[in-house]
Amino acid sequence: MQKSGEDYLEAILVQEIRHDSDKVRSTDIARHLGVSRPSVSRAMSILKAEGYVEMETYGDVSLTAKGRAVAEEVYDRHRMLTRFLRDILGVDREIAEHDACLIEHDISSQSMQKLTEFIRTYQHVE
Repeated sequence: MQKSGEDYLEAILVQEIRHDSDKVRSTDIARHLGVSRPSVSRAMSILKAEGYVEMETYGDVSLTAKGRAVAEEVYDRHRMLTRFLRDILGVDREIAEHDACLIEHDISSQSMQKLTEFIRTYQHVE
């Protein structure tokens, strides 16, 4: 899956959490990602065709089990990377969020696993 697809799935999950709902409006996705509504519509069509999301006629979007699995994995990597950059390295919160978004798509599973182990060990030491 491409980076942009992962970003959209993660954005849907974040909006679900924020609004405590399993359905998300495309306008909320657009606002979260800073993109236009037509961009969201195009992306949702692709993600729907690939089985990652379901869309209702009036625009609400929900994750399929397949989409949720990818979204949760990306979101977990993002949170862990943000925590590492912000809490361990002392990077400013906004910069840590931005950098985590860049890294979360390209980091190998082995490096992510080792980083997660390090963070958990480091937090128990403090």
